Amino acid sequence: MSAEDGLRAYRGKRRFDRTSEPSGERAEPDEAVPGPDDEAAPGTDDEPTFVVQIHDASTMHFDFRLEVDGVLKSWSVPKGPSTDPHDKRLALPTEDHPLEYKDFEGVIPQGEYGGGTVIVWDRGTYRPTSHDKRNRPVPFAQALENGHATFVLHGEKLRGQYALTRFHGREEKSGGSAGKPTWLLVRTGHGSAGGGTPDPRRARSARSGRTLRQVAEAPDAPTWEPNGGKRR
Repeated sequence: MSAEDGLRAYRGKRRFDRTSEPSGERAEPDEAVPGPDDEAAPGTDDEPTFVVQIHDASTMHFDFRLEVDGVLKSWSVPKGPSTDPHDKRLALPTEDHPLEYKDFEGVIPQGEYGGGTVIVWDRGTYRPTSHDKRNRPVPFAQALENGHATFVLHGEKLRGQYALTRFHGREEKSGGSAGKPTWLLVRTGHGSAGGGTPDPRRARSARSGRTLRQVAEAPDAPTWEPNGGKRR
């Protein structure tokens, strides 16, 4: 499936005349203009990127996104990624997002899909480390398709080996239409026991240094007029 095909669900849920989220239709998605408080994310140019965003929507959650084949493969992680190997964090797959979304921080207007405030909690690059039984490297997209992918994060906050593993709920195993595959996100190898994840309301953006509240109340936060017009 092409990156364009993967973004159809994403675009179908959003009205881009109402939200400042990127549509993913730019020819060169990596040309995002940094804000005044931005600093370069860590990592090397030849590694794919990742981002973890905190989303204060109807339910507070973390969004974990990995660059794969031209899109950001995405999971909603209710409790957020943990640095403790004992924590098994539920990760619910969501629609692919455009690469530009790794820089998105702002306010999605109420009444729109995902309405609420978003900050970039962590960002960086990652190195795929999946191998088959003969210890041969497995392409990352294939590892995800197989249901188990390992990778090393090089972020500002998250660093080290992690794994995503798919499992199936009872309803899916029994053929129920409501059953959906879910994943576990786990810190593998050596981690920091008891480290967990910070309080999302106090956490600060790796992009701007702001909290969710500060982004929501910032003078440059986009707001929407009743007639659908956008102002700043």
